[in-house]
Amino acid sequence: MSVLPAALERLIAELKRLPGIGPKSARRIAFHLLAAPPERAASLGAAASSLHERISRCGVCGNFTEDQPCDLCRNPERRASVICVVEDASDIAVVEKARSFDGRYHVLAGSVFDAGGSPEDDPRVTALMKRVRSGTVAEVIVATNPTHAGEAAAAWIAMLLKPEGVRVTRIGIGVPLGSELAHADSTTMAEALQHRSTL
Repeated sequence: MSVLPAALERLIAELKRLPGIGPKSARRIAFHLLAAPPERAASLGAAASSLHERISRCGVCGNFTEDQPCDLCRNPERRASVICVVEDASDIAVVEKARSFDGRYHVLAGSVFDAGGSPEDDPRVTALMKRVRSGTVAEVIVATNPTHAGEAAAAWIAMLLKPEGVRVTRIGIGVPLGSELAHADSTTMAEALQHRSTL
């Protein structure tokens, strides 16, 4: 039998399901919300529940957006000739922190690059190929995570794009093998972009 009310236990259980939130953090957040004015919990709940109603994937790059296409794709100051390919939409913020990239993005968003998959049939890869074949793209920077899956994705993208006549590069030094872009600071990310290599 729990010493906590069932509603509080449910909240703690839901919070624990979030990435980076362990049992102690979930408990601390739940008790904070309980001790705070009711409006705080209501505001948090409303913000969370409206996410799927208001936000969708950009039809061009796959980033999360409230408008179609997203702000980055609509921005005339960003170069359409360079596309930075990332695994997740959250990786865009990491690259942007470096303040050294002024091109456009393409989010793979869970594309399959394992040995048994068919990346060329994946909708996000098909969308990337379509963008490259439009004739406006000169370079594709592959900024997938330096993990086994990320390296496999980079190899597949390079193989698929080489016949298209575009330069395909890979982010370079600064991001250690086995880590994720989300853990890179702005200086490290700037170095990785500056020292990218041709695939």
